[in-house]
Amino acid sequence: MLITSLNNEHIKELIKLKEKKYRDESNTFLVEGRHLALEAHRENKIVELILEKDELFPLNANTLYVTSNVMKKLSDLTNPSNVMAVVEKLEEKPIGEKILILDNIQDPGNLGAIIRSAVAFNFDTIVLSPKTVDLYNPKVIRATQGMMFHINIIVREPIPFINQLKEDGYKIIGTKVTNGIDVRNSKTYSHFALIIGNEGKGVEEELLDLCDEYLYIKMNDLCESLNAAVAASILMYEISNK
Repeated sequence: MLITSLNNEHIKELIKLKEKKYRDESNTFLVEGRHLALEAHRENKIVELILEKDELFPLNANTLYVTSNVMKKLSDLTNPSNVMAVVEKLEEKPIGEKILILDNIQDPGNLGAIIRSAVAFNFDTIVLSPKTVDLYNPKVIRATQGMMFHINIIVREPIPFINQLKEDGYKIIGTKVTNGIDVRNSKTYSHFALIIGNEGKGVEEELLDLCDEYLYIKMNDLCESLNAAVAASILMYEISNK
């Protein structure tokens, strides 16, 4: 089927997926580009593949063809791809042994980059606080480069979740220079959760009070701080290589 009109009812419904409210209601979201569509297909998550007229992308999926004008309306990009897909939201899985807790990360690019690093360094689960930027924000999705489909990502209130982890024997690791340990000298734990704080405020004091250990990244005194995604990546790399 080829859809040419922006007034088509199905297209109107797809356009709504640009808003978090409708993504939540439908339990679906949009991805754009061949790579993201392919990663979603590998996890059997595609509900509908959307191709610009005459585009060849032979995936075994329900396929909708649209004109360039319609694709531009669906796209979040200045220069839209010829390939998009409607995708099911991620399902929750067992949390595993290596957990990353994100405390109110706000920048979509940071969240996407952190997700990529968490996959690269073999973390099992990422826990987003409710105030963290929406996982299905188009900028987050693009920044993950498809790695969001390869890790368990859940949303939880941090304090009760951390308290439950502590009861289950997990060590809770925060980031703080005062009384902190150089991450290169950190201990090895079989079950742990690493907390990364907000870009501006860092980790909330209430969460720091629940930590069993604090880590810091030693760096040149001329540099006051690191980008949240960079810091998270360094910490995950060091911890995962113990």
